[in-house]
Amino acid sequence: MTADWRKPGVAVEVLGDRSSVVPEREGFLRVRRYELRNRYDDGASSAPYRYDVIERRATDAVVIVLFARRPDDGLDVCLRSSLRPPLAFRAGYAVPVDADDGPVLWELPAGLVEPDERGEAGLRACAARETREETGFEVAAEAFERIGPSVYLSPGTLAEKLHYLVAEVDPATRGVPTEDGSPVEARAFVRMVPLAEALEACDDGRIADAKTEVGLRRLASGRGMP
Repeated sequence: MTADWRKPGVAVEVLGDRSSVVPEREGFLRVRRYELRNRYDDGASSAPYRYDVIERRATDAVVIVLFARRPDDGLDVCLRSSLRPPLAFRAGYAVPVDADDGPVLWELPAGLVEPDERGEAGLRACAARETREETGFEVAAEAFERIGPSVYLSPGTLAEKLHYLVAEVDPATRGVPTEDGSPVEARAFVRMVPLAEALEACDDGRIADAKTEVGLRRLASGRGMP
């Protein structure tokens, strides 16, 4: 028997916006503080409720799966060290375990899609730009292919959708990452790692980034492989 994948019919109505007005240049994120009400497809409505939503100028992101073929028929995958400053504050929060893991994670390269990068061509152009910036590889936009469907990362607070793209690279051609000029991207390490070892790192926690694990497992499944 096939599962029933129908979703309940719900529309969200904005009753008020209690957000503080902060110029975009003064921050990367903006918190919108709404008063909302749900309207259901049977005509009923919920009680009003308050809800905070995070917004930013560029909403969606690409996750870039770069691979190289190994002589033993295996694959290497490109990983990058990423500084995530919020993790530096975990020790001061009321978290149940692993209060201080450090602020650096191993991740697949990724980057925000600019508002003018529209459609599939825009996603590929973004992937090419971010690949150069974060890894030093030069990959033509048309060389990228989708690797599975887009997914939401944290839909309880942010409308961001992640778009996974894959391309083959030659490790011998990698140049110097251009980076974005910020201290957050400075001095990152870029490594070509055997895919099998990267999957083991997902299993034992050395890779603790959810979007990266999704991309690695999709690559291992053969989805999107040229």
